[in-house]
Amino acid sequence: MEKNVRAHVWVSGRVQGVCFRACTSDEAAAAGVAGWVRNSSDGRVEAVFEGEKSAVEAMIAWCRKGPPAARVNAVEVTWEQPKGEHGFGVRH
Repeated sequence: MEKNVRAHVWVSGRVQGVCFRACTSDEAAAAGVAGWVRNSSDGRVEAVFEGEKSAVEAMIAWCRKGPPAARVNAVEVTWEQPKGEHGFGVRH
């Protein structure tokens, strides 16, 4: 069994108003990843993904393209200690 990891991710570009949060939530649920996603006041999308390393890495890769209407310019990732997130939610 893979070790659980936690990634704190910031996605910049045209990522707000394009269903990025809803699509991220759907993708995370399908991947079995816990955490949350929200719009940041600076125009980026911020997310935390926690779970098996391969699933978290897949979510980061998905964020690099996002939903069809998004235009991702950059993805910043900070690796953190897992905190035991359960489920995945959209924060406001």
